[in-house]
Amino acid sequence: MPTEAIRSIAAKALEEKRVDLVIGFTPGASPLTTQSAFIEEPSAAGKLIWNDFCVSNLAKHLLRRDKKIGIIANGCTSRNIVVYIVENQIRREDIYIIGVPCQGMLDRHKIKALSGKKKIKDIRTESDKVILSGDAFTKEYPRRELLRQSCLYCRYKNPVIYDILVRPGESAYGTTGEPVDEDKETADQDIEVLEAQSAEERSEYFRTLFDRCTLCYACRNACPGCYCPTCFVDQPDPRWFDKPPASGDAFTFHLLRAMHCAGRCTDCGACESACPVGIPITKLTRKLNKDIRTLYNFEAGLSIETPSPLSVYDMEDPQDFILTEELKRKAKTITS
Repeated sequence: MPTEAIRSIAAKALEEKRVDLVIGFTPGASPLTTQSAFIEEPSAAGKLIWNDFCVSNLAKHLLRRDKKIGIIANGCTSRNIVVYIVENQIRREDIYIIGVPCQGMLDRHKIKALSGKKKIKDIRTESDKVILSGDAFTKEYPRRELLRQSCLYCRYKNPVIYDILVRPGESAYGTTGEPVDEDKETADQDIEVLEAQSAEERSEYFRTLFDRCTLCYACRNACPGCYCPTCFVDQPDPRWFDKPPASGDAFTFHLLRAMHCAGRCTDCGACESACPVGIPITKLTRKLNKDIRTLYNFEAGLSIETPSPLSVYDMEDPQDFILTEELKRKAKTITS
């Protein structure tokens, strides 16, 4: 783990006044968790860590700040930084990106399910395996089996934008790290299974999926794409829906939130990791991301020059799924 390198780089950046603040991770209050850390003094850089549970997307902490900020960013976090730049929420020159190549994060829900009532006291990662241990038990699992769903299908493990790339064990300031291998052709097998179903079957699948939702909005609060000053669910007039979620309002909430993030979502999985009841929320967002990739040949957060296709109008955009042939002819007549 590149913890020492991160601490060294963060301390140096603060000492040289390159940044006023470094945002990273520190141990969480409970096992299998981390929490955001806001470091303003070089002497406090020792609080920073990087481990298999740095699942939060730190990009959201960049919003509405007037300081020069350093931030620890893996592939998905860096992509959200790009999204913010494109959406004019931050300026590139105000952000110092400490990039970290990422092999994926572990899913605490999977680990808790495997351990049952046994209390885990130690987790070690050795190459491609994870070793869980506690009182009178030690269990070993292939690392891939414990990865978060979004990490299993991650196409961008390396930061797409950075000022310095961290290399594990390297503490020299200004060095360039080495990226990890990526598989851009990773298939969305589970999404393809959904696509083979009828519209009625998919609707029933997602309704059942969100039956457990309590409308706590943890997913929204964790999502870097959800930064509206007032969320639609908090609007008093008109009132979209009320708790409890038994009426099916949870399904409506997740559909509307997902559509709001379509073309902007980076598949970071922060929403799913934040869910207290373990709903696989990314099944819905990954389906939309696949549609955007297929229809528009676009993936969010890869270029600071290219806006989301759903945020601009282009007469050449694919419209087969919207317009009938008759409406296309009328539209062409109006614009010609």
